[in-house]
Amino acid sequence: MLEFLKQPWPWYISGPLIGLTVPVLLIIGNKSFGISSSLRHICASCIPSNIPFFKYDWKKEVWNLFFVAGIFLGGLIAAHYLSNPEPVKVNPKLVNELAAYGVTHYDNLVPQDLMNWQSLFTLKGFILMVVGGFLVGFGTRYAGGCTSGHAIMGLSNLQWPSLIATICFMIGGFIMANLFLPLILSL
Repeated sequence: MLEFLKQPWPWYISGPLIGLTVPVLLIIGNKSFGISSSLRHICASCIPSNIPFFKYDWKKEVWNLFFVAGIFLGGLIAAHYLSNPEPVKVNPKLVNELAAYGVTHYDNLVPQDLMNWQSLFTLKGFILMVVGGFLVGFGTRYAGGCTSGHAIMGLSNLQWPSLIATICFMIGGFIMANLFLPLILSL
């Protein structure tokens, strides 16, 4: 059984399992699936201030904080007990393309040439980690939710704004991966 858990799961198993969280959350307590709102709940609980955005009954959403804590704890357990010591198989075309940009060292799927403390203080690292992180956070707030909230929960509820947001997420991802990322990596 443990060997089965260590293997990558095919899309036709993992996809429906993720998708089934939507009806379970709706049936159990009329709750919406989404991760990005948990940061707002944490801020509302930890920062007592008169900021109107944080003045709401966050205790009604404490289940979301437990859900996110469970994701974090599950990730730690999986990384410690279920990690596969074999190197992750990456498409050779991608390896060659990244090698042309100087990205050759990986720790599992994390490119160590880009994601480390030294590169944070370079222009390329600053753009990828700090500016990219800011844009993800800004986009999440501007879109009213993250990809999981819109693409999994919103689309399953046939919400028009979630369809628009998901289409924009996809278009933005294609543009970033094919136009901007090669420019940034060539810095």
